[in-house]
Amino acid sequence: MKEKLGLNYWKLWTASVISNFGDGVASIAYPWLASAVTRNPLHIALVGVATRIPWLLFSLPAGVITDRVDRKRLVGSMDVARFLITLGVALIVLFSQSGLSAPDAIAAGTATPPENSGMLLAVIYAAALLLGIAEVLRDNSAQTLLPSIVSEDNLERANGRMWGAEMVMNSFVGPPLGGLLLAVAFSIPFFVDAGTFAVAAALLFMISGSFRPQLDPGEEPKARNFKEELKEGVRWLWGHPLFRPMAIALGVINATFQLALATAVLFAQEILQLDATEFGILLTAGAAGGVLGSVIASKVSERIGQGASLFTSIVVSALTLIVIGLTSSGIAVWIMFAIQSVFVVLWNVITVSLRQALIPNRLLGRVNSVYRFIGWGMMPIGATLGGVLVATLEPLAGREWALRIPFLAAAGINLLLYAYALPRLNSARIAEARQAKLSSPSAPVESVSDDD
Repeated sequence: MKEKLGLNYWKLWTASVISNFGDGVASIAYPWLASAVTRNPLHIALVGVATRIPWLLFSLPAGVITDRVDRKRLVGSMDVARFLITLGVALIVLFSQSGLSAPDAIAAGTATPPENSGMLLAVIYAAALLLGIAEVLRDNSAQTLLPSIVSEDNLERANGRMWGAEMVMNSFVGPPLGGLLLAVAFSIPFFVDAGTFAVAAALLFMISGSFRPQLDPGEEPKARNFKEELKEGVRWLWGHPLFRPMAIALGVINATFQLALATAVLFAQEILQLDATEFGILLTAGAAGGVLGSVIASKVSERIGQGASLFTSIVVSALTLIVIGLTSSGIAVWIMFAIQSVFVVLWNVITVSLRQALIPNRLLGRVNSVYRFIGWGMMPIGATLGGVLVATLEPLAGREWALRIPFLAAAGINLLLYAYALPRLNSARIAEARQAKLSSPSAPVESVSDDD
């Protein structure tokens, strides 16, 4: 009989589900608002850059902070911050929306920029940056919080249920509703997003217990020094022959995805000919695949092995990007996004569970932040390159191919990544890392040969 996940887990799960619903609504609202303000692909790509640049700038110090404070309180506080930021954006959009073009006009590419377009674009960039900073602190702490709520044996199951529910709300329920709300008024999706953060924060503060980092048995507490604590996290991950290549692989994957998706709203409007509601429906593909991925992740991992599951995720993602780059069918793109999401969730469930199980609790925040610095810090770079690539190619290859080529370029890079990952992320490496954790809980796996 499986062990119950417990009331605290379900409070965390519910808070995550609600805030991800708001994120899903916002995922269409922000790019659609940006496309009402400007049609410049680089300017639109910079919205994604502003959201992701905090992972490059703040993820390392965020790890030290996570390992110093009560992780539950940190997660809840960041949701309060996101509520206040989003509420501010909603109010600004509310008083500016009379000058914005209707969503149908934007989709047709005939929108006229509003008189205050510079101010609105600055608000979008500033909000994206501030929300990104809050997200860095919140998400890093949330991942380190879960191992204190459920047992190690239940991590894959708990992560799978969390990922599945998040995907449903973030990609299946939120975006279509966001598209419908945009058709009514530009400000409504932002008010909805703000409300979800407020509810999520309240639920998080209801989780019982203290969640300060715990030392391993027999380990003596050390004097605190921010710089030395940061170095310890960096050394631990960089000395680990499994997590170092895993972080590098994630960085490449995320950079290529952002390269491809930086101007996705223009691709959807101009190549696929979608309006706001249809664009929202397109984004539901992530949830459809994500739900399936969350259900089958642990079963696939058990059947073919964790290493083979990671390899398959890389290859399938590359193949789907090729199809997306060559088609003009919204249905075909929806199917490819759904397939892609199955394997994105498979990758996430396996890699997150491995980190939670194998990284010492007292180091979990710092090592996790170093991992995400490498893995997520590449996202703003990829998004910037995507915008620059489209802007550069447009006068050479035309607008249509300029919007298609980023998907094909991302696919080619992911196929090359497979050759790097094959000898480094296989099941044998994972088994050796598990064994080393049993032998020396607080040390990286120095005994395993490494050829990075």
